Amino acid sequence: MKRLLLTTVCLVALGAVGPAMAADMAVKAPPPAPIIPIYNWTGFYIGGNGGWAQNHNCVDFLDAAGVAVASGCRDRSGGVIGGQLGYRWQASQWVFGLEAQGDWADLSNQRVSLIDPTLSTRTKTSGIGLFTGQIGYAWNASLFYVKGGAAVTDNRFSILDTPSGTELAAQSATRWGGVIGVGFEYGFTPNWSVGLEYDHLFMGHRNNSFTVADPRLAAFVNDRITQDVDMVTVRFNYRFGSYGSPVIAKY
Repeated sequence: MKRLLLTTVCLVALGAVGPAMAADMAVKAPPPAPIIPIYNWTGFYIGGNGGWAQNHNCVDFLDAAGVAVASGCRDRSGGVIGGQLGYRWQASQWVFGLEAQGDWADLSNQRVSLIDPTLSTRTKTSGIGLFTGQIGYAWNASLFYVKGGAAVTDNRFSILDTPSGTELAAQSATRWGGVIGVGFEYGFTPNWSVGLEYDHLFMGHRNNSFTVADPRLAAFVNDRITQDVDMVTVRFNYRFGSYGSPVIAKY
């Protein structure tokens, strides 16, 4: 009986001491939160682009009194290829940038004049330049942006004899205008990105004067050309700098 009573007392004592010892043990610290790198768009970049463009031109001939006589409008699409360089700065998810872009173009259109079918007009754009500012919104390695600024085109306007194709008069000009655009870019490696961009160029009106002996043009002292350009390009950029700043993920 005494032995049974002693055994019972020992079991009760051990049951009381066990929870107290467990309470005194140190709590194991949780594992550290993983570090997730965030893509950083800040830095200088350089790249190339290529794609498609459409040139829209309307030609009016002006007489000595300044009265315009429409000679017709025409669209012509073709390829563009070139390069760009710029700088971006990221603040939180907002991205701001400046960029210069230059492209070689093959945009030439020709049509028979509405004034005199024995005459044809031809306009050709061989170069396009863009100088723009950007503002965008980034989701890690994805960037959506809008852009706007100045545009310049290198153009040549010709008046041709329709039957023979002989050039009767020509005028080359560098035209300045404006551009707005929108684009999406994705960083597929720490420093390389690929994107798709659309731009619309507003080139306005430009007058050209000719000295032509052909009697068919004797009544006109110059012409006025209205030009707009649409561009869609695929772009590849290399950004100089590190991948980005690590942040602690929150759960």
